[in-house]
Amino acid sequence: MGARLFGTNGVRGVFGKDLTLDLALRLSYALAAYYKEGPLLLAYDGRHSSPLLADVVKAGLNAMGIDVHDAGLVPTPCLQYCTKRLGYKGGIMITASHNPPEYNGIKVMASDGVEIAREDELRIEEIYHSSSIQKKSLSNPKAAGAVARVFLGIGKDERLNGAVDTYLQGITSLVDVDRIRSKGMKVVVDLGNGAQANAVPRLLSILGCKVTTINERIDGSFPGRGSEPTLENLGELARRVRESNADLGVAYDGDGDRSMFCDEHGSVYTGDRSGAVLIEHVLAREGGGGAKVVTPVNSSMLIDMVAAKYGAEVIRTKVGSVEVSREMVRRSALIGLEENGGFMYARHIPVRDGAMSTALMLEALAVRGEPLSSIIGRYRRFYQYKTKFPCTREQSSRIIDALRSTSPRIESIDGVKVWVDDESWIMVRQSGTEPIMRLYAESSDEQRLKQMIDIYTERIRSLLK
Repeated sequence: MGARLFGTNGVRGVFGKDLTLDLALRLSYALAAYYKEGPLLLAYDGRHSSPLLADVVKAGLNAMGIDVHDAGLVPTPCLQYCTKRLGYKGGIMITASHNPPEYNGIKVMASDGVEIAREDELRIEEIYHSSSIQKKSLSNPKAAGAVARVFLGIGKDERLNGAVDTYLQGITSLVDVDRIRSKGMKVVVDLGNGAQANAVPRLLSILGCKVTTINERIDGSFPGRGSEPTLENLGELARRVRESNADLGVAYDGDGDRSMFCDEHGSVYTGDRSGAVLIEHVLAREGGGGAKVVTPVNSSMLIDMVAAKYGAEVIRTKVGSVEVSREMVRRSALIGLEENGGFMYARHIPVRDGAMSTALMLEALAVRGEPLSSIIGRYRRFYQYKTKFPCTREQSSRIIDALRSTSPRIESIDGVKVWVDDESWIMVRQSGTEPIMRLYAESSDEQRLKQMIDIYTERIRSLLK
C-alpha cells in the first residue's frame, strides 16, 4: 500500500498541489475498477476548480467504460439523495466542503447515497497504487485508449436534469408543509456563496417563508464570510435576523450539508445545541423508545440527556460524517448528529443535509408554537470550546500519547478524550483533511472550562516546541 488518499471525509487537498489532475484521473480509473459498472451520478460544488475536476473524473470513468450522469452544480446531499432515489450504482461529488478556497476534493458514495465505508476506501487505494494505474497519466495520450480496451467500449456522458427538484420533493414529503406554511415565518439564510443557493431559497418558498438571503451568489472564493459557518463569522446573519424581526437564521457551509442556526434574538448556537432541538423534535414526533442516535465522541453531553428523556440509545463513534453515517446504516439508527452542524435523518437519507435540517427546524418551531430561544433556553447549559493548532501527524501522536497519562479516565475512540470530572472533558485529535490538530472541551462549569483550556493549551504548546 502507498500513502493514504482518503482523509476523514473523502480525498482532499490543495488543488494543483496535493490534488492534481493526474491524481484525479488515476483515481477515476481506480473508481471504475471498484464500481465495475454504472451508471454513476456525478455533481460538483461552486469551487473554481470543480468543473475541471468533474470533467477529468468523467473522462477517466468514461474511458473505462462507465456511464456517468452529470447533475451539475448542486449541494452534496442533493447528489447523495438522488443517487439513492434514482437507483444509481454510486455517486461522486467534487467538493472540499468547508475547506478554504484553494482546496478541493472527491467524495465517493455507495448506491445507498452514503459515503463508502472505510474498508472500501482501502480497496480503492489498493487499486490506485497498483502499477497498472500508476503508469497512466494525462501526459500519456494513449493511456485512455489502452484502458478502455479492458472494458466493452466507451462509457456515456449524459446530463441529469431536475436533480434539485427530486431532492426538494424528498425533503418536503417528510415534513408537515401545510403546518409550516400556516405560520408564515421570516427566515434569514446565509448561503455562504455555496451550493445551497441552488436549493434552499426554493425550499423556503415552498414552505411559505418570507426569506432574506445573504451571500447568495455562488462564488468559489467564498468572499462573504468563508466556506465554514462558525460562531465567530456569523455576525452579519445575527444582525440581519434582529433587524428584520425574523423567526430564524440559518447558515450553510460550502457544499450545503451542514447548517448552523440562529434564534430570533440573533444568538447563534453550536451544532449540538441546536441539534438537540432537532433530536427532541424527531424523537417526540416518531416515538423515541428504542430509537438510536449516533454521534461522535466529541459531541455534547446534552445529547445523552435529550435522548434519555425519550428512551433512545446514544452510540458514539470516531469524528467524521462517514463514521456516523455508516454506523447509522449498521445499527438502523434514526438520527445522526455532528457538533459542527451536521444533522442526519435516516427517513430521508442517513447523511448530513443542511436543507433537511432547516425544514425539520421550521417544523419544530411550528409544532411547538414558541421561539427557538425559549426551546433551547430550557436545556441545561454546557460550556464549550473549540480551537486548532498547526500540527503534523507525528507531533499529534506525541501529544496524544502524553495526554493519556493526565487522567485515570480517558476514551481512545478517536485521538484522546480526557475526563477531568464527571461533567468536564477535553479532547484532541488530528484532522483528517488539514495539517492541524483540533481541540474540543466541554464543562457544566464555565470557570472550570477556562481552567482546563489554560492548562491543556499550555501543555500542548510546550509539546509542540
